[in-house]
Amino acid sequence: MKLICYLSMGYPSIEHSIKIAKEYVKAGCDIIEIDFPTRNCYLEGEYIKNRMHGALDACDDYQEYMRAIVRIKNDNPTAKFIVLAYENTILEIGVQEFLDFCIQNDLYDLIYIGSEYPEVRSMLIANGIRVSSYVQFHLPEEEVENAKVANGFIYLQAKPGKEINPKFPNLKTSIDYFRKTLNLKNPIYCGVGISSPEDIRRVKEAGADGALVGSLVLKLHKDIPKMSATIRALKAAAE
Repeated sequence: MKLICYLSMGYPSIEHSIKIAKEYVKAGCDIIEIDFPTRNCYLEGEYIKNRMHGALDACDDYQEYMRAIVRIKNDNPTAKFIVLAYENTILEIGVQEFLDFCIQNDLYDLIYIGSEYPEVRSMLIANGIRVSSYVQFHLPEEEVENAKVANGFIYLQAKPGKEINPKFPNLKTSIDYFRKTLNLKNPIYCGVGISSPEDIRRVKEAGADGALVGSLVLKLHKDIPKMSATIRALKAAAE
């Protein structure tokens, strides 16, 4: 199973992010989820929101972020990448420029946040960008329907919130539903709330293709030896 680590770009600096990406890969991270910090990060909690705002305070030029992402990709040829971008950021960059950037640099997997301009998402998909579909743990019907027509990976919530669907009480029953009942071939990556190797093993045993890890690793950026040891332990649990 793939280990996916989130890299919030540009905090405290772009150069720091470039350094951290190398440490991720060296420690065993298979896929880096790399973001464009956004000015309106309405979906994020306070921790990520503060990092994004701090990144933009340090550098608010998206051309610099694009150059840095290309450098990170070139520096880490064994890694795969998922780009996270808010709709408002894509519009600020320019839809065609963002699309060209993705295609020219073989960055086809995208977590797209926003729904005000559906034509933007449609244009990206029409040009081969694989846009993920987020599905909460309790499998709301509308989110399942979206996943059925998605061309990108299914981003499945790894831990339950307040609601539990009795038809799908755990990750395995949910993943089996996508795989065996709906016959979906999209990769299934589980994330949100993963905080230990035990969580990684549970995701693997459920049959997921990957596990996404966020703040667990982000909060260790100032202690690289501990961060690297944590990633190694997570990767060992994924194998």
